Amino acid sequence: GGKTYKFTSPAQRGVSDRIACLPNGQTWFVELKTKGGKLSELQKVFANTVLELNQKYTCLWTKEQIDEWIKTLPR
Repeated sequence: GGKTYKFTSPAQRGVSDRIACLPNGQTWFVELKTKGGKLSELQKVFANTVLELNQKYTCLWTKEQIDEWIKTLPR
């Protein structure tokens, strides 16, 4: 029921791949990885920064993880 946007920031490396805007007003920063993929150091810094700012962040590796994450979101 929400919208996701592919996000790139030429001036800031390490930002999440997607921004998910949900109908309940939540905004999530979502990093998508292939199975076995790893977060770069800059991606880890970004994740820690947004979490310290009390923002929502998740990193997902598989389609199954995406489906499970969606089920946990408030409706």
